[in-house]
Amino acid sequence: MKYLHTMVRVSSLEESLDFYCNKLGLEELRRVEVAPGRYTLVFLAAPGHPEAQIELTWNWDPEVLRGGRNFGHVAYQVDDIYTTCQRLVDAGVTILRPPRDGHMAFVRSPDGISVELLQAGAPLPAREPWRSMPSTGEW
Repeated sequence: MKYLHTMVRVSSLEESLDFYCNKLGLEELRRVEVAPGRYTLVFLAAPGHPEAQIELTWNWDPEVLRGGRNFGHVAYQVDDIYTTCQRLVDAGVTILRPPRDGHMAFVRSPDGISVELLQAGAPLPAREPWRSMPSTGEW
């Protein structure tokens, strides 16, 4: 058995690609538009890791998506959790669970999918402003 991808439905392909690619740093690997079914699939992965993909499914007809928290979360390992979180904050992303411990943080996609960020290797030493930053909302 081989892991292929995780699928999440998105309400706006443009907003989701901005979040996952421009802010989070994933790369688009391929795109499939299915006109008869009225949907688009976009497969993304972290740079250099095409074996772990996320599939964004965008249905062309508007729909309200609910239950993002019921999905759980997707997780990505990062080289420097503080630098990653600062880059996300600078891009307008709210850090819901700050990396107070130098190890783990959570953000959400535009459709409410929780994204866990984990520090590669040992946790970094705790530092401000992250150490004393409170959690925001649900993650």
